[in-house]
Amino acid sequence: MRDSRERPALTVHQLNELLLICSLVLLVAVAAVRVSSRSGLPSLLIYLGIGIAIGQDGVGGVVFDNAALTQVIGYAALVVILAEGGLGTKWKEIRPALPAAAALSLVGVAVSVGVTAAGAHYLVGLEWRQALIIGAVVSSTDAAAVFSVLRKVPLPSRITGVLEAESGFNDAPVVILVVAFSTAGPVDEWYVLVGKIALELAIGAAIGLAVGFLGAYGLRHVALPASGLYPIAVMAIAVVAYAAGAMAHGSGFIAVYLAAMVLGNAKLPHWPATRGFADGIGWIAQIGMFVLLGLLVTPHELVADFWPAVVVGLVLTVMARPLSVFVSLLPFRLPWREQVLMSWAGLRGAVPIILATIPMVAEVEGSDRIFNIVFVLVVVYTLVQGPTLPWLARKLQLGDSDTAADLGVESAPLERLRGHLLSVAIPEKSRMHGVEVSELRLPPGAAVTLVVRDGKSFVPAPTTVLRRGDELLVVATDPVRDAAEARLRAVGQGGKLAGWLGTGRNGRRHGPRSSG
Repeated sequence: MRDSRERPALTVHQLNELLLICSLVLLVAVAAVRVSSRSGLPSLLIYLGIGIAIGQDGVGGVVFDNAALTQVIGYAALVVILAEGGLGTKWKEIRPALPAAAALSLVGVAVSVGVTAAGAHYLVGLEWRQALIIGAVVSSTDAAAVFSVLRKVPLPSRITGVLEAESGFNDAPVVILVVAFSTAGPVDEWYVLVGKIALELAIGAAIGLAVGFLGAYGLRHVALPASGLYPIAVMAIAVVAYAAGAMAHGSGFIAVYLAAMVLGNAKLPHWPATRGFADGIGWIAQIGMFVLLGLLVTPHELVADFWPAVVVGLVLTVMARPLSVFVSLLPFRLPWREQVLMSWAGLRGAVPIILATIPMVAEVEGSDRIFNIVFVLVVVYTLVQGPTLPWLARKLQLGDSDTAADLGVESAPLERLRGHLLSVAIPEKSRMHGVEVSELRLPPGAAVTLVVRDGKSFVPAPTTVLRRGDELLVVATDPVRDAAEARLRAVGQGGKLAGWLGTGRNGRRHGPRSSG
């Protein structure tokens, strides 16, 4: 029997210090988001910098070299991040992009792995196993990094849909490949790997969809005693999908993403609270994961692998990614401008760095060098690609600075009144500027009840002219809530004549498709 007087592994005093350090790191990381939004750089670089700063070569002097713990925590963080991403994915927007995204996630990954591995072998001199591991590791893209850069540049929905779906889908086959290349023994033949990937994806997809639909059905038909329980239940269901998929020898990552996407499109009770909760823990997962990865790296050891990382990254960026996009999207006949942007928008995030810990845990020869090359590659090419993405989008005439920005719409349920309160922010370039309230032509059951302008609020008349910078409160009944939001967005994109002169209800212009 254990002696109750035995000294605990963590004392209360140490706990207090740990809580203080963690809370300060979180506050600094939250403040860094502001810097990231102004600089155009993904926030992951700042979070990695925080981890390096408090690491053994930084001011903190914290020594951390537990790759196995980093991998476990990284996997847990990825589950949360994928769940949050799935909850925020709108099915009607992503559905047209699914075939192209699936091709990029399967065929594109295969092309990218092969070309990058060949470059790492012949140009850098890595052994084939090491080269294949690096090729697989860096083939995963990160939508959060892409959209954090492009959030101020409006893009066609098919581009954002493909990039978002690709980043959600390609993690699964990449993880399977990295594990296969990192395990002891000869690498399986290509057709064996393809079979394994297909089987694991199929199992994971089936379990994810089943858990998602069952969870959505249960939450719609079971009245929980407190609204705060719904967000917890939604995230728990998503995690169940991951665990069930992984334990069934399927892809847990595709399972959690699909389950969360089903839940996110199921119109569950207390959805705004659920979305806010998921967004918050998603940020915590990202911050904690990046800081931990920054702690794990030893900066002075990166110098020797800097130029090899630059060479591998050049092969990936200039050859592997464009070729994978061209081959994958060939059947879809997308305009060349969109293919060029998708090629340059293949930003890497935390996933490759986390996957680089797998060969370290498996004790693959040269695994430390693999980790260093991947770390440098992600940082350097994020610094290069991040700031240039908006510029490239405008040069390709895919991101027009004069295009109307989408409205910021937040929704809160009015349960007893069976309605919703929509908070609408009119951005600087919105075409809602100059439109009268009556010209919004909201559906019956929806009305603008309050306008906030220059810090002052007033009840609008039908002839009140809306201005950029205004904030509107719109009350809508349950049956017309979606139609009211769609109408507001359409006017924001097309002006008062939206729906009459070539602009649909959702704000997208109908007309000839752009061509190369």
